[in-house]
Amino acid sequence: MKRLVIDVIDGAYTVTRLDPGSKVPAALFEVDGLVSVTSTPGEVSIVSPSSAAPMGGQTEAGWRLLTVRGPLEFTLTGIMASLAGSLAAAGVSLFAVSTFDTDHILVHESDLVRATAALKEAGHEVNG
Repeated sequence: MKRLVIDVIDGAYTVTRLDPGSKVPAALFEVDGLVSVTSTPGEVSIVSPSSAAPMGGQTEAGWRLLTVRGPLEFTLTGIMASLAGSLAAAGVSLFAVSTFDTDHILVHESDLVRATAALKEAGHEVNG
C-alpha cells in the first residue's frame, strides 16, 4: 500500500438515521463540510457536521472526520483495507464514507489520538 496523506478535519460530526423515505432538508447541502446521504429501502443515513444534523432521527454524535487526500484513482486497491486494518489493530472502530474522489473515515472523538497514531505507525502522513 502506498503512503496516504490523511487530513484530520476540524469540527464534530454526527451520523443520523432517518426512517426510509424521509425527506432530507435541502439546507443540509449548503453546509460547509462533508455531507453524505445514503438511502436504502431500510433507512436514510446522513453524515454531517454536528451543527447541521437533521432532527427527528436516531443520532450518533461525537465523530471526527479524517479525509484521504485525493483524488484517488478507481484502479487503486486496498486503501480502505489498509486504513481499517490499522485502526482495527489499535482497537478503533470507524464509519467509512467513500466519494468519487476519495475516502473518508470517521472515528469517535475519544479514539482520535489512538487513530492518528495507528495511521502514522502504518506509514501514512496524518495532518491536523
